[in-house]
Amino acid sequence: MEERLAEIEKQMLEPSFWEDPESKEILQERSLLLDQKDQLDKLSEQYEELSLLLEMAEEEDDAHVLEEVRAGFQKLEKEIHRAELSRLLSAPYDKKNAIITIHAGAGGTEAQDWAEMLLRMYTRWCERRGFKVRMLDLMPGDEAGTKGATFIAEGPYAYGYLKSEAGVHRLVRISPFDASGRRHTSFASVFVAPEIDDTIEIDINEKDLRVDTYRASGAGGQHVNKTSSAIRITHIPTGIVAQCQNERSQHRNREIAMKILKARLFEREKAKKDAEKELLHDEKKDIAWGSQIRSYVLHPYQLVKDHRSNLEIGNVADVLNGNLDPFIEAYLQDHASGST
Repeated sequence: MEERLAEIEKQMLEPSFWEDPESKEILQERSLLLDQKDQLDKLSEQYEELSLLLEMAEEEDDAHVLEEVRAGFQKLEKEIHRAELSRLLSAPYDKKNAIITIHAGAGGTEAQDWAEMLLRMYTRWCERRGFKVRMLDLMPGDEAGTKGATFIAEGPYAYGYLKSEAGVHRLVRISPFDASGRRHTSFASVFVAPEIDDTIEIDINEKDLRVDTYRASGAGGQHVNKTSSAIRITHIPTGIVAQCQNERSQHRNREIAMKILKARLFEREKAKKDAEKELLHDEKKDIAWGSQIRSYVLHPYQLVKDHRSNLEIGNVADVLNGNLDPFIEAYLQDHASGST
């Protein structure tokens, strides 16, 4: 880390550095390395302080302070584990906020209910992390659940963590909507992209866009439901659709829809460059059997299985309540080792 930082600092002194088209990526790498160095320095300081406090407590045989030190080391251990995990988040855009879009698959109310369960799972995960959730678009289901939802998870490394969730998710359960009590299989897709800023240029030709306005159907009060303020933008060459209905003004909804569209186009190009289009979830992939990244089984047994890492967890309720860290960590570890 120190050597790479010194190398970057040397590059920055070159007159031609700021004209280099790769300078932005190098500066992002520098920022990431500085954050990691600062994190390691703080952890080292905490370790030294706790070690000193431990020596003093043992000399004075102070049980109260010893218990305080023990709790401090337990907390430090968790922070070190998180630091080790964040070390795996070294891609240029891992630090960004994440834009998450959930679409219900075929299957009507069953799939729409499953999409809403996934939305709750991700919002709970964000709450556990202390991330802010900003809802951009929510389309209620015909009878229950949601047809689709888009929100931004705002927090450090939100995209780095949540990019592992992109793909098709499968649910097997006894349907609460089936009077005969039969077992149903439902699918929903999750798309994840980094929230991009003005420093990242995405060329979009206005002639390639179709913009539709409509009345908002979700929450938002009487104002949004009385006016055609909701915006849907279709990028004709790729078929990518971005929409927003949760803001009060049409102008603001259009602005956010364009932000979503740019993020998804950026992720599409990034996937091509990385030759990982299938891994990062192809827009045209069917939301159906055989393409899922994870299965959630509630009947005839309880199990959540990730089909990439083969990690299995029996406490399905805990996972659906937002405990996604084991799956995220397994994905990052496998990704770092090149096995995914």
